[in-house]
Amino acid sequence: MADATNWVGSRLLLRRLRDVMAGADDAQSRLDQVVTIIARDMVAEVCSIYLLRPGDILELFATEGLLKTAVHRTRLRVGEGLVGDVAAHARSLSLDEAQDHPQFAYRPETGEEIYHSFLGVPILRGGRVRGVLTIQNQSRRNYTEEEIETLETVAMVLAELIAGSELASPNEFTAADGIALKPLRLEGARLNGGLAMGKAVIHERRTKISQVVAEDPATELDRFDEAVQRMHRALDEMMEEVGGQRAGEEHMEVLEAYRMFAEDRGWLTRIREGIRSGLSADASVAKALSDTRARMAQITDPYLRERILDIEDLAYRLLQHLHEGEEGAEGEERRRLRKGRKTVLVARSLGPAELLDYGRGSVQAVVLEEGSATAHVSIVARSLGIPVIGQVAGLLDKVEPDDDMLIDGDNAVVVIRPGEDVQQTFAEGMEQGVRRQAVYTAARDLPAVTRDGVEVSLNLNAGLLLDLPSLREANAAGIGLYRTEILFMVRGELPGVDEQTRAYRRVMDQADGKRVVFRTLDAGGDKLLPYMPVAREENPAMGWRAIRMTLDRPFMLRQQLRALIRAVAGRRLDVMFPMVAEVTEFVAAREILDLELARANERGEPLPREIAVGCMLEVPSLLFQLPQLLARVDFLAVGSNDLMQFLYASDRGNIAVSERYDILSAGSLRMLREVVREADAAGVPVSVCGEMAGRPLEAMALVGLGFRSLSMAASSIGPARLMIRSLDAARLSGFIDSALVGTAPSLRNVLCNYARDHDLRV
Repeated sequence: MADATNWVGSRLLLRRLRDVMAGADDAQSRLDQVVTIIARDMVAEVCSIYLLRPGDILELFATEGLLKTAVHRTRLRVGEGLVGDVAAHARSLSLDEAQDHPQFAYRPETGEEIYHSFLGVPILRGGRVRGVLTIQNQSRRNYTEEEIETLETVAMVLAELIAGSELASPNEFTAADGIALKPLRLEGARLNGGLAMGKAVIHERRTKISQVVAEDPATELDRFDEAVQRMHRALDEMMEEVGGQRAGEEHMEVLEAYRMFAEDRGWLTRIREGIRSGLSADASVAKALSDTRARMAQITDPYLRERILDIEDLAYRLLQHLHEGEEGAEGEERRRLRKGRKTVLVARSLGPAELLDYGRGSVQAVVLEEGSATAHVSIVARSLGIPVIGQVAGLLDKVEPDDDMLIDGDNAVVVIRPGEDVQQTFAEGMEQGVRRQAVYTAARDLPAVTRDGVEVSLNLNAGLLLDLPSLREANAAGIGLYRTEILFMVRGELPGVDEQTRAYRRVMDQADGKRVVFRTLDAGGDKLLPYMPVAREENPAMGWRAIRMTLDRPFMLRQQLRALIRAVAGRRLDVMFPMVAEVTEFVAAREILDLELARANERGEPLPREIAVGCMLEVPSLLFQLPQLLARVDFLAVGSNDLMQFLYASDRGNIAVSERYDILSAGSLRMLREVVREADAAGVPVSVCGEMAGRPLEAMALVGLGFRSLSMAASSIGPARLMIRSLDAARLSGFIDSALVGTAPSLRNVLCNYARDHDLRV
């Protein structure tokens, strides 16, 4: 009964606001009326509206209760005071004693010293803070959840009033005058490598709300349900179309996961509840969208943030279907204009279906304010060969439509509005890259053998079926590391044995007889699974992840190993366990594999023709257990990324320390040389499959240390092949041995000079 009463009260307030918004008065007069209505209906002595101005300034635009002379005079920076705190965090703040809060900032011109309780909510539109709406009372008042939700709904309505008014020009929420005309160089995170250039196209998500308050909630619910059905049909049609293209099956897996989100009951239920409370269907979708953005701002886990972005993408798509025939036609016109034009797609975030909306061929690159390597759009872009740079701070405030843009995906650099000389130099660089690639392609069938006859096996790091064609294109010896966790990360639930079997069998089939080393599930840390909740960890990279997780949840490891045994079906099985810190952990994992082999044998299932079981050397504690480990493994793979960050206690995701230590230091190279010597003495093959193996200079050092197997990204195999064919391994090894006698923090320059003096291709 209380909920019904709240809905009625909220609906009456929204209707009063709608009448004000539809009035003929100017925007300022309407805001003045709005604060009066809100204060009266919410039984507050004060209601104020602060709007965001250029330079991240929040200006008091209207108030009921504070001194009128403070309007347009009182200004706070984002992050300053309680109002600034609400804007900075994009979340509501409720206090029964505002002046006790450490963020409280007194403004004498407002006369607010007599008020104690405070409730502030952000005014959000398009995922961005446009202002802050507050109410205050003289008494100490604990605002209820219903009151907070009502004010949040009112703030969403206000966002539409502000967007359609003459209160601020469109440019006032972007860059300051003059800044947008200057060339800019921005840096982000590499999500997919490659070079590209083109004209900027700002990806716009239209959220036009034609009506905020529902005249008839039942009619709006029917309208909403019809739009949901249209959206589902459109997604099914897109998946059917993409399924017939060369996109690859992982591409389809991403879209299938995206399609599952479209049927998520949680967010659809929240939207229906908003409609029943008095909002129109589109206003309720917009409110759910703002709520999602507010929740996402508090989430630090990259995987969960990307999954919430899928919900956000679907909300915008649903708004389009609510306006079918209006925004749909406009979107089709935008796609038609972009077809055949070399464009760089610029967005805060982007969904996989949105990228496909633009069609193949026109988009040269994607640049995002947000985004990560686990984002569905990153995986789809990779399948299309499109460079992607993410996490470019302030991107949308700095780019204008049709700006010239240069994209260096390999180094995660974006250049906006470059001069003609810079464009010409970049174009020449792209041409040189094409010529270099032609050289690599011409040499693809040449053996990776040094001048003195030492053969080095060059293998591929992979994690998607989309990577498999590179086996042939780069002529890799095999797959030295197949990351199995991606299959687990794009699912809403744990994939079953049959599903895993099909996935691994496709990998084996496409490898066409070449060796594939499957790494068992390396989840946890920064690769969380949505269906495996874990406690917050201070140091997730060193926490409950990889072999630790699967030994604690042995059913997961048993199912994965069972699927791998079935998938190889008479072929060779190579499997290795990650993040092993103690020999006993490897022994326990190997025993689980033996159990599954015995189970398959008892059931008469075909067993692998040959089995090789290995271990990742990533945790430094194993360095002191090598003799015991090498007596039990069939091969060893050095995971240089984790090994080096643990060795130096240097978080590779922390810019302040990630480059503080050089992996080409005398100490780290001596450690790697000792690993090779012990492995050779035990007759155990050893390889390197971290990023170190994929950089020519570092790869040169590894060959000099004695490594004869390297695994890397497909793009690194060509350069590594030419480097190997240009060197004399014995001479290089002797040089490195002599260089390792000191304590130099880096031998990089020494190795560079050696390469230059001996004409090595690094």
